[in-house]
Amino acid sequence: MNSKIIMKAEDLDGYLTDKDNEYLARMDALYENVMKSFQMIENGGFSSTIANEEKKVISIFDEMGHIMQEICSNVPQLQVFSFATPEESHAEASRVIAKLRDIKTGHNEFLYYSQRAYEMLFRLAYTTNHSDNKNYLVVKTPVNNPVQNYAVHKIPDIDYKIENTVMCVMLRGALLPSMIMSKEIEEYSSHGYVTPFALFKIKRDDTKKENNMEYVMDLDKSFFDLEQLQDKDLIFADPMNATGGSLVTVVKYLEHNGIKPRSIKFFNVIAALKGSLRVVRALDNCTCYTLWMDPVLNASAYIMPGLGDAGDRLNGKDTEYTPRNILQLIADYGSNITGLYRSQLRQIENTVFSKKNQ
Repeated sequence: MNSKIIMKAEDLDGYLTDKDNEYLARMDALYENVMKSFQMIENGGFSSTIANEEKKVISIFDEMGHIMQEICSNVPQLQVFSFATPEESHAEASRVIAKLRDIKTGHNEFLYYSQRAYEMLFRLAYTTNHSDNKNYLVVKTPVNNPVQNYAVHKIPDIDYKIENTVMCVMLRGALLPSMIMSKEIEEYSSHGYVTPFALFKIKRDDTKKENNMEYVMDLDKSFFDLEQLQDKDLIFADPMNATGGSLVTVVKYLEHNGIKPRSIKFFNVIAALKGSLRVVRALDNCTCYTLWMDPVLNASAYIMPGLGDAGDRLNGKDTEYTPRNILQLIADYGSNITGLYRSQLRQIENTVFSKKNQ
């Protein structure tokens, strides 16, 4: 059996409609104009010239935003926070994304705002339906004088939405966001449900360009139980969705092996329009939840304007000759993270060691 599963960019593009390609071409043309203004701003010069170019950039980004909003209104599987929530929530998303993008944002701050982002995405996907019944949390407090005190808190009853879920991790950059989402599920479950984990080792071939990219899944370095995924609600939490290729590769592999998920949810802090369209066109019953949508990909398949390598900014960089495996990566998170996500880490360790002992 071949231990490497490969999908090519041309296979992904085959899922896009003619209308999708028209929209993408419009966005590419608009972004080319933005890049010209970026260059003039970067070169400096008279303040009046720079101010004029900044106005052009703002105007073009507004136009691209309206186009993306139009696309998402016609494709309900694309749920973008700033398009799908009340206007008073939009400033929160803008502030979080601005901090994550900022070149001055260091590791600890990047981690903090990533957690904020995934809490917002969880609310978007699971707690915006006010018709849900209510659950009650009865909490024992540290106050015991003159008698032990308890507090009662009301939360949405969303057990039916979250207690059939499996957290699917496309390794490295997606590990910590997946733990954050699993923790949110545990906290909202009236039974303290902790998601099982399925761990997939997949990467794209960065020696190639966007138009001939290949996505390679290494089964020997993946850890999952196929039977555990049958008829489940699969959750993928990856900070960035550039091309959609990794997710489509994993899900098509599962489908090829007879797995029929009940639903698929893909959570991204930032997603490129093209990658989001590819995902929902290629996969049935899949919804993409995105805090912020970026307009284009460049020739190297990087999101523009993007935020850099989210995996490296979350986890730190590996050295070329000593890449960390998943357990080493978890150890490097340190006691603060491992203490906070101890239930999730126990599930991940069991997933890894159960395969190694087979």
